[in-house]
Amino acid sequence: MKLSTESYKGVRDFYPQDQQFLNYLLATYRDVAKKFGYAEYHASILEPSELYKAKGAENAEMVSEQTYTFLDRGGREVTLRPEMTPTVARMVAAKRREFGFPLRLFSIPNVFRYERPQRGRLREHWQLNVDLFGSESRAADAEIIQVSYELMKAFGANESDFVIKIGSRAYINALITELDLDEDAAQKLVGLLDRKNKIEKAEFEQGLAELGVPSEKLSAAHVPADVQAVLDILSAVGIGNAKFDPSIVRGFAYYTGVVFEVFDTHEDNNRSLFGGGRYDNLTAMFDNESITGVGFGMGDVTMHDFLEVRGLLPAYHAPTHVYLAVASDAEVPHALQLAQELREHGVHVASDFGDKKLADQIKNAAKNGVPYLVVVGQNEITSGTFMVRDLSNGNETPASRAELASFFLER
Repeated sequence: MKLSTESYKGVRDFYPQDQQFLNYLLATYRDVAKKFGYAEYHASILEPSELYKAKGAENAEMVSEQTYTFLDRGGREVTLRPEMTPTVARMVAAKRREFGFPLRLFSIPNVFRYERPQRGRLREHWQLNVDLFGSESRAADAEIIQVSYELMKAFGANESDFVIKIGSRAYINALITELDLDEDAAQKLVGLLDRKNKIEKAEFEQGLAELGVPSEKLSAAHVPADVQAVLDILSAVGIGNAKFDPSIVRGFAYYTGVVFEVFDTHEDNNRSLFGGGRYDNLTAMFDNESITGVGFGMGDVTMHDFLEVRGLLPAYHAPTHVYLAVASDAEVPHALQLAQELREHGVHVASDFGDKKLADQIKNAAKNGVPYLVVVGQNEITSGTFMVRDLSNGNETPASRAELASFFLER
C-alpha cells in the first residue's frame, strides 16, 4: 500500500513559496522586536506537563484535552508546548539573579494545540512572543501594545486596518469581589465576556442578569484607571486606534491586569488577530519571589489571513538569479566553472547537468520561478558573449563573461 502524500491534519508543509513568506514574517518580527530593545531566546519544544497543569483546574483541563501530551520512554509525562509564556517564566525564574530588570525578551517558537482546524487556527503554528519582566509601570503595558502596533505598521497596515481593544482583568477581578461572586460564577462571567463578540446582544445581557451583574458595570464609558493610564500613554506616542473594551479578558487565568487584543477591521476577516496582557504572578510557580510580567503572542496563521485579505502578501521571488542551461554534455564543465565565477561575485546560480534536452531545461527553470536563463554552448564559450534570456517575456540581452555578474546583481 502506498502512503498518502497528505500532511498530518492541522499542520502544514512549507514549500518554497510558503517558506519564503514565513521567513519574511519572522524577519519582520525580529526586526521590530529588536528596535524596542528585546533580546531573542529559545527553548526546547518539550516541557514537563506539570508546567501547564500548575495553574489549576482550567490549565489541567487544557493539558488533557488540547495538548499533545504523552509519556516518554522514562515514564515522564511531557507536552509539546501549546504556548511560550510558562516556559519564559520558568527561564526567568531560573536566572533571576543574573538578569537586570526591566528585562525585555522575545522568541519565535513553534507551538502545538490539539483542536479543530479552522480559518485562522491550526494545530501547529509559529508565534512571536514578546515579554517584559520586572516593571509595574503602566508605561510597560503601553510599550508592549506599542510593539504590537509597530508590527502591524511594519507589515504595511494602516491605522484604519486594525483596532486595539484594551480591557482590565484587575477591574473584572475587583467587580467579582464587589458582587461577591463565587468561583463558578466568576468563571462564567469571564467566559461570557470572552464570548461577547460571538453571541447576540440579548444572550449576553441575559447571561449578565443570571449572574447578577449590572450591565452598566461593563459599559465602554466606564474606563478603569489602569486602562485610561495606558490609553493616555499610547495617545502621547501617536497611536490613535486603541480603545477600552470591557469584554476583553483573554482566556488564560494567569492574566491579572491590563489585557488587549488586536482586531482586523476588514469585513472578510473581522476577527481577533492576537493579544496579550499583564501576568504578575506566573513566576511564583517556581519560587517565592514573584516577578511581574507583561507580554503578547502573535501567530503566523492569523497574520497571513490579515495580509491576504488586504493584498499585502509579498510576491514570491525565487532565490536563484540565473539558471545555466547547457547545449550538450560537453559544455557541463564549462557551465559549472562559469557558475562558480558568478557565485564568487554574489550571484545565486543553478546549473544544469546535461541530462535533459535544452527545451526541457528552459521549461523547468521557468517552472521553478527562476527569472533569467543563460545557455552555455560552444559558440558562447568561444566568443565569450552570452545571451541572457528573461524568462518572464522571452527578451534576450547580450553580455560578456565579465559583464554577467553585474547584470544580475543590478536587478
